[in-house]
Amino acid sequence: MAEVNENNNVLVVRKPCFDLPTGCPQCLSSYIYLRFAQFPFHLDFHLNYPDSDQIPYFEVGDDYVAYNNDKEGLIKCLKRDVGLADLDSGLLSIPDWISVKAMLTTWVADALSYELWLGFKEDSSSPVHTIYYSDLPWPIRKVLFWKKAHWIKQKHGITNENAVLKEEEIYRRANSAYEALSNHLGQQNYLFENRPSSLDAIFLAHGLVVLQALPESSTLRTKFSEHANLVRYVEQCKTELLGSAPPPSSGPQVHTYASSSASRSRSSSKPKRKPKREKTEEEKTFKRRSKYFVIAQMVAVVVFITLMTEVELEVDDGDGYHE
Repeated sequence: MAEVNENNNVLVVRKPCFDLPTGCPQCLSSYIYLRFAQFPFHLDFHLNYPDSDQIPYFEVGDDYVAYNNDKEGLIKCLKRDVGLADLDSGLLSIPDWISVKAMLTTWVADALSYELWLGFKEDSSSPVHTIYYSDLPWPIRKVLFWKKAHWIKQKHGITNENAVLKEEEIYRRANSAYEALSNHLGQQNYLFENRPSSLDAIFLAHGLVVLQALPESSTLRTKFSEHANLVRYVEQCKTELLGSAPPPSSGPQVHTYASSSASRSRSSSKPKRKPKREKTEEEKTFKRRSKYFVIAQMVAVVVFITLMTEVELEVDDGDGYHE
């Protein structure tokens, strides 16, 4: 087990925004779990690599790093390696546990991803721009946004022909999940046995992003707000976990969200690799190629714009010929 010193515990997440310690639902879920478990840590913000599945990650000094994309997941790694409290102890055998977890990780999560990447255009006013891309140059931002949006379309089998039907299906499932979760929660403060669990961390992160990051015109926000006990549940836990003082909308230098003291910013560095492990040939090859990422993406954008310009010119010439 890694030696834990609270001064060296650092949770690295995406930047704060929308009056939240981090606007990323996955990062926010990890943050909330650690707060529920009363585990001491500082916050650090990683402003680049919005498509990295390593974020969030947790560092203990220079000797230990647990990544979000580790096989067991960030929280399970911390339970095993640094003694993080298991909030789910004694809850896994409850009959509704599996069904609630399934709803949160599929229908509920899918609806938020759909609305973030396909419900808005990628511009400075969109939530996804603020959460993930605002610190990146325009060409890189556009390419990464298109890549993620394309991935979501592929995941749900969305085409131009079935886009409307798929959207209706995604929102219908989300609404069904909200109704079931509202009935399950009732007037309790938490989802199971009136005590916090990992599922509360997931659902609260979802609810906070829906209520604070999405605009009032959002379909998902409207459906969520129809359930008063879900809104109460989110607002109550927000007050307990995030405090009553309004946090700033941006700025990694802010100390408000540090569980113990100051926060720092990692605007240009990549997520650290785990120490004391020799890299494989595959990792070495990946590292050599990764330095060309920015250049390659910019070239791709330039080529795309050039080709589109040529096509438009050809169409104009063709119109002139027919006239």
